[in-house]
Amino acid sequence: MLNGIWTFLILVSIIVSIATHHADRITQGIFQGAKDGVLFSFGLISIIAFWLGIMEIAQQAGVIAMLSKILSPLVRWLYPSVPRDHPAMGFLIANMSANLLGLGNAATPLGISAMRHLQMLASEKDKATDAMCTLLALNTASLTLIPTTVIGLRITFQSRAPSDIVLPSALATLIATVAAVFFDRYFRAHERHKVRR
Repeated sequence: MLNGIWTFLILVSIIVSIATHHADRITQGIFQGAKDGVLFSFGLISIIAFWLGIMEIAQQAGVIAMLSKILSPLVRWLYPSVPRDHPAMGFLIANMSANLLGLGNAATPLGISAMRHLQMLASEKDKATDAMCTLLALNTASLTLIPTTVIGLRITFQSRAPSDIVLPSALATLIATVAAVFFDRYFRAHERHKVRR
């Protein structure tokens, strides 16, 4: 369906540009878009490479292990159905750590791995468990203390104060995270209450 919509929009754009004698603008737009995409990608790659390097240094220095110990009680509270020694727990903690540092591109594969491990724990493989729903909610509305990717994008687009986003971002994501946890627990309790009836 989405492919059909894109095809339709592209065809209409080409027809209108030819009919209005502006076909040269399409060519310019294609090449400018490709150039901007490559420049944007290189800017993003450098940011991601830098922060992944910082994460590797932090891991070698034991900071990640310390962060895991700090986050472990919280993660156990958020995911009570996941056994402490299960591999999913490590991926959940790593995912949360990456999200705290604003490394969405690093958090995504960790979240996918955590979801796969959570599915292994599920009794019904085609149904989302409470832990899977919690992961989805928290990954969507994760607390971000340092929005590194956004800061990097603001630097790429020559913002005068790229780090001004830190405090508003932290407050907004804190509110979003609290709301996500609240609604996750509320709907979980509501579903259990419905089942008991």
